[in-house]
Amino acid sequence: MNTMTYKGYQGKFEYDQDADIFHGEVLHLNDVVTFQGRSIDELKKALADSVEDYLLLCKEVGKEPEKPFSGRFNIRISPELHKKIVNKALQDGMSLNAWICQKLEECTL
Repeated sequence: MNTMTYKGYQGKFEYDQDADIFHGEVLHLNDVVTFQGRSIDELKKALADSVEDYLLLCKEVGKEPEKPFSGRFNIRISPELHKKIVNKALQDGMSLNAWICQKLEECTL
């Protein structure tokens, strides 16, 4: 997947050979924000313009712009696993949230 980022908003794009143009969409939003350009430089500018337009539109209509990632996610696990990891976090002297963040961080290194 080809991606680029502007102000934390990630856009994916592809090349349409028939139309001889790159086109893309900003990811991880409920709203649809698109961009296009004939070159990578045009595409970068179009992404920036589209994000800025999105932010301006949100301001004009009094809507809080969506953040690509809030830093929160919900996960469903079995009660047994929940109990096990709470106990492990307590053994390590940590809150459940801190313990899980540490384990996730270890997985991504």
